Amino acid sequence: MVVIRLARGGSKKRPFYNIVVANSRQRRDGRFIERVGFYNPVASGAAEKLRVEQDRVSYWIGVGAQLSPTVARLVGEAKTAAVAAA
Repeated sequence: MVVIRLARGGSKKRPFYNIVVANSRQRRDGRFIERVGFYNPVASGAAEKLRVEQDRVSYWIGVGAQLSPTVARLVGEAKTAAVAAA
């Protein structure tokens, strides 16, 4: 099964997450099919906190990919932010 989930990066106490499309049998930070965004929970100042490529996420959902609960929440936040900015 294909799943859209977070892959952790960054250093100790400074997490950075890539939003990736991966086979569910692969490791969390292992091989992935495509990177569709990122989430930086410790962003401060003018740093960008969240970026999601909505068109690619829609494509993968259309071909049967499942969203993890956290990614579903983040995609919802990105959609509301995009609507508010427009």
